[in-house]
Amino acid sequence: MGETPGITETQGITVVLADDHAIMREGLAALCAANGLTVLGQACDGPSALETIASLKPDFAILDLQMPGMTGAEVIRRLRSDGCAAKLLVLSVSREDSTVIEALRAGADAYLLKDGPGRHLLDAIQFVQDGGVYISPLLRGAGLFTRAEKTAAHNPITCLSPRETEVFSYLVNGLRAKDIAELLDISPKTVDTYRASLMRKLNVHDLVGLVKFAIERNLTGTSAKR
Repeated sequence: MGETPGITETQGITVVLADDHAIMREGLAALCAANGLTVLGQACDGPSALETIASLKPDFAILDLQMPGMTGAEVIRRLRSDGCAAKLLVLSVSREDSTVIEALRAGADAYLLKDGPGRHLLDAIQFVQDGGVYISPLLRGAGLFTRAEKTAAHNPITCLSPRETEVFSYLVNGLRAKDIAELLDISPKTVDTYRASLMRKLNVHDLVGLVKFAIERNLTGTSAKR
């Protein structure tokens, strides 16, 4: 995961690590310890990951997508169906669009690449803790984040007002409400009002669902123009 940055925003957060490679778990544990996170437990396969996360109830779980016995995506689906409140971060070597989308559909809160720097994991934890959905910056610019031009007749966001479209674009590209408010010169409360309205129009119920909606329709990128 690269070099270890020294930050303190993660102080006191509890995590469970799940990866079938001991050296990977040890590296993640060291990164966590160096940044104030408490590792409650570790798992080396899918079934033990499911059991460990469900029993220890950490704030975050960091899971490999490819584990013996049960994939990370299946573990996430099972945890979500059981009402698990932990934030679930996926680690993978795959840059395939379909793999990212599968993880998000399963209920992952973040998708990170194993060849990325440790900073990305720490950024993801902070971003997800603040209510966002984090996808590795190393994937930006790939096909997943390239918006194909669409005609108005086929663009699912044509039902949105111009301001709702702006808020939609900023949300799916990772900006927080306070940042959007500053960019648009409106209050964070007004941003929340636009977000609630556009989600209702798109029949999407949370930010994770909104990101999935955008990814599946190639609506992420630099803008979401009408």
